[in-house]
Amino acid sequence: MRGVWARRPQRKASQVNGNDVVHHPDPHGNEGFMGEHHHHAADLTLEEQASLTSGGDSWHLQAVESKGIPGYMITDGPHGLRKTAGSSETVDLDNTVPATCFPPAAGLSSSWNPKLVHEVGEAMAEECIQEKVAVILGPGVNIKRNPLGGRCFEYWSEDPYLAGHEAVGIVTGVQSKGIGTSLKHFAVNNQESDRLRISANVSSRALREIYFPAFEYIVTTAQPWTIMCSYNRINGVFSSENHWLLSDVLRSQWGFKGIVMSDWGADHDRVASLNAGLNLEMPPSHTDDQIVDAVRQQKVDPKQLEDMAQGMLDLTDKASAAMDIEGYRFDVQAHDDMARRAARESIVLLKNDDGILPLSTDTKLAVIGEFARTPRYQGSGSSHITPTRMTSFLDALSDAGIEAAFAPGFTLDDSEQDAALRDEALRTAQDAQTVVVFLGLPSEAESEGFDRTTLDIPRKQTELLTALAAVNKEIIVVLSNGSVVSVEPWREQAKGIVESWLLGQAGGAALVDVLFGSSSPSGKLAQSIPLDLSDDPSTVNWPGEEGHVDYGEGVFVGYRYYDTYDKPLAYPFGFGLSYADFDITDIRVDKTGANTAEVHATVSNTSSTPGAETVQIYVAPGKADVARPVHELKGFEKVYLEAGESREITIPLDERAFSYWSERFDDWRIEKGSYGIEVGTSSRDIIGRRDVEIDGDGRRMPLDEWSNLEEWRQDPIGAQIVRRMIEEGENGRLPVIPQDNTAVMVFLDTMPINSLSMLIGPGGDRLTTYLLEQYRQAKA
Repeated sequence: MRGVWARRPQRKASQVNGNDVVHHPDPHGNEGFMGEHHHHAADLTLEEQASLTSGGDSWHLQAVESKGIPGYMITDGPHGLRKTAGSSETVDLDNTVPATCFPPAAGLSSSWNPKLVHEVGEAMAEECIQEKVAVILGPGVNIKRNPLGGRCFEYWSEDPYLAGHEAVGIVTGVQSKGIGTSLKHFAVNNQESDRLRISANVSSRALREIYFPAFEYIVTTAQPWTIMCSYNRINGVFSSENHWLLSDVLRSQWGFKGIVMSDWGADHDRVASLNAGLNLEMPPSHTDDQIVDAVRQQKVDPKQLEDMAQGMLDLTDKASAAMDIEGYRFDVQAHDDMARRAARESIVLLKNDDGILPLSTDTKLAVIGEFARTPRYQGSGSSHITPTRMTSFLDALSDAGIEAAFAPGFTLDDSEQDAALRDEALRTAQDAQTVVVFLGLPSEAESEGFDRTTLDIPRKQTELLTALAAVNKEIIVVLSNGSVVSVEPWREQAKGIVESWLLGQAGGAALVDVLFGSSSPSGKLAQSIPLDLSDDPSTVNWPGEEGHVDYGEGVFVGYRYYDTYDKPLAYPFGFGLSYADFDITDIRVDKTGANTAEVHATVSNTSSTPGAETVQIYVAPGKADVARPVHELKGFEKVYLEAGESREITIPLDERAFSYWSERFDDWRIEKGSYGIEVGTSSRDIIGRRDVEIDGDGRRMPLDEWSNLEEWRQDPIGAQIVRRMIEEGENGRLPVIPQDNTAVMVFLDTMPINSLSMLIGPGGDRLTTYLLEQYRQAKA
């Protein structure tokens, strides 16, 4: 029978530079990965096709052994492999095989380094090859709409441009090795509260400008093999059953070629979901007979089932080359080194008064805080990894031969402060030259499954910091947290503040690298740090009520709101200090097309310390027909420079950089006008601005009886008709529109032309007819 697969001999891993690696021709994981396996859904029975649209168990695709179709494993990421070591029949999040725990997105997003993210993806894929995992579930690119979101630790940013342009590296890196990714959670999964059923009620403009672009960019540039739909409803319709979302937008508009799977338990109606464009239900509900019956009852087009099944066959065919490799073992040490490098670039230096950092190795140092000994290095839930090794800050100090006195200071549970721990910490700090205090959120405070209720660090920790500051002024705070915490109540008590987020298994060593200056900090915030939760615009609608949540802030999410309305912040989006000093000069903007441009600048390291600066490009629209943020990130580049080195960079701006989503046109619009191109090192630290004239797309909505007179005057064709109408009135051939009565003109300009008779009298209908007839003739 055509397409039946005869299993070929197992491949051996090739070796390059002494390391086992896997090579594939297509970095985007498209047809180039198709080896000798070519399965065709048309060769399968109706029952076999239906079986492919549901899993074999909790972590495997459905096999069809009689046709040689394997049931490959798919399992969790997104920042490392979380493969269950037990039965595949259940969802066991604790008993997992060892894998490298790279920094979760909360940290890695602060690297602003897509190349680094790609290398992390390559390493993750190599571990999947060893463990026979065909698809790793990630990255998650949902927007950090509110800092209380319980899953912010595994999402990338409050900004869709940054989220897409960083997380794409996971997709390209993993898929370059012949392993699939699952871009998730599509779409609008921005909270954990009632996430399995809540309806996210959000405008089409906010969807297109904020909640879709990271998905769109990754789909159109990297073609992830799979996409995972979210649990929630969008404007009342479950994502898994949303034909507009999965077929119209994802496949027809964006050209997605892969398969869509459900989040685990997100498929509530097999027939509706398959018709909407869902290829795969996970885990299986053992209801394949519903699909078979629906086809026979003509509730599902046989072609639709065949297409959904063919997508599953294409997925297994693409994965077969990597899954056939036997004897592969990834380099545990090399991956730990990679995790350390990624962690270094994830660290953000927020404050460095009096140059308290970097530390000298001979400083009489006190380390306070249980996190230094028991690191918080990843989030809780489906992404929880069993690391191949674990290096705490104290471990790393010892490995580096650096002496320090340590006191835990507090426990990581929610018990009251232990007076003995407090007193020990004060004695330890009193005898030191410098005190490094580790503060943060214990794992119980943030996790998949629930949202946080406060931005505050546990009180016993901040009260200890106050007591420590009373006995020693030389204090550096190192934060461990998966999302923003409030720094305002205590930040004046510390000379240095290091935001380390969650750094993965090598975070302790990375912190030693940065705190002692062998590596200059280069991280930049991917999330604004507000002064108070009430400053966030989404808080008034968080987390919703009675089964829905209104996204009333529209496109004004994160810095788009704070900067537009000039709200004070603790630290702005894109902010991060360095031990090196930089200048950005010779800023120039060249227009490259009607609606495109290039930004040129020279970045110079003016210090004696090597380091990296991230140049950020914000586009500031002028007067617009819709409410637009004061500026938006539309380009960035991280530049590594030796002491005294300079480099010229060029950052392109495409048409999307100047566009907004028009609900009137149901499409992207570019308005003609002057746009400011801002070059900065954060959203609030703008080095220079240049203006560029953009031609616009020239599109206008057709005029009709509901267009007002002002809209007629602004339209090139309509303006000519209005002038002729006035002339006809002056010549006595049409009713006269009073030109010298300001009050009347204000009314006329704002009312639809089908209401002209209200002010003009019975002759108003003649004016309406004249306008519409003349317009019809002009457009003919």
